[in-house]
Amino acid sequence: MTGMALFGAAAVLAIALAAIGSATAQGRTATAAMEATWKQPEAAGDIRTSMMLALAFMEALTLFVFAIIFVLAGRVS
Repeated sequence: MTGMALFGAAAVLAIALAAIGSATAQGRTATAAMEATWKQPEAAGDIRTSMMLALAFMEALTLFVFAIIFVLAGRVS
């Protein structure tokens, strides 16, 4: 296998793992927020704010992996 083909396989694996991890964590976060809102409806605003911040951080990690792969792709020739 050439260096570029090996890098391509590793990049696909990395982005797939990041996406799967992010999607799983986002699903668990949404479930927890819905359960918390169901148990304490008066705190729905605070729960929603915290959930949105958590979701943004999770998504940012996936985007960082994507950006790192693009940077490394420029270095592999």
